Amino acid sequence: MPEMLRFCGQEFRVHARAHKVCDTIDWQQFRRMDNAVHLAGLRCDGSAHGDCQAGCLLFWKEAWLHPVTQQQNEGSDHATWVGASGSSDGLDVTVETLSQATQVGTNAAGQALFSCQATEVSRATEGPVNWWEPRQYVDDLTSRNSTIQRVVRALLVGLFNRFQRASARFLPRSWQIQGGKRYPFIKGTAVSGQTPADTLGLQPGEIVEIKSKEQIFATLDDQDMTGRLRFDSEMLKYCGQRARVLQRMERIIDEKTGRMLRIKQDCVILDGVVCTGDFHRSCPRAIYPYWREAWLKRVDEAARPL
Repeated sequence: MPEMLRFCGQEFRVHARAHKVCDTIDWQQFRRMDNAVHLAGLRCDGSAHGDCQAGCLLFWKEAWLHPVTQQQNEGSDHATWVGASGSSDGLDVTVETLSQATQVGTNAAGQALFSCQATEVSRATEGPVNWWEPRQYVDDLTSRNSTIQRVVRALLVGLFNRFQRASARFLPRSWQIQGGKRYPFIKGTAVSGQTPADTLGLQPGEIVEIKSKEQIFATLDDQDMTGRLRFDSEMLKYCGQRARVLQRMERIIDEKTGRMLRIKQDCVILDGVVCTGDFHRSCPRAIYPYWREAWLKRVDEAARPL
């Protein structure tokens, strides 16, 4: 993508092997990708895609990279470093053709339809990868994407959640654990349709504290949503922590249709607060969770340092 060009010729640390991809298009859990990695901190800035603010971690095919030698990389504590070559291998690719490929026409309403790595995940991968397939866990370990403890936990959580789904369908409610909800349990206690609309008017650079899970649950309806935005299990680990507001979210590309979506209600992302895949089979995409301001509280100026 054009957003990747500015990284060509530079050296970066490999963050993770992108051997499996969390499917955010058809929601078939996971798909398999070959010969690709994520590089530390290299995210799409949306500059060639209508200024989309999703900030997706970029996929890099190994054919676009070359390893940095040990001598060039002393003091790197044995992490793998690579250089982005920027070579097109003789293909007829130019900045202009890359830019043209970012849009694929318009829809019936005349809205531009975008094409990016996220919208093309289904065509760039194979799958789905079922939870019980052992190869993915072996790859998690051999690539050092994950640890044996995380892999075992992912398997146990996966088994339990499948039991929960079956119990919700076939067992009387009195026999169900937490009503058949997935682990970790999120239980909204707000009256449906009456979730709070607290807004703080947060701006990039401000420091916030993420509320306790009990305070957040009090804002969620029976679908675990506040204002139609779901609070995800991967966000629980950040409750009680402080973070800096990275940006307000106003527009993102719909990965299924390619249409630019406008976010009308308050929504922010926080610097360094990403999905770590603890309850999603060690997914390496490190997607930014979206936060309602009702789940946050502004930190006083005197207590700003993190």
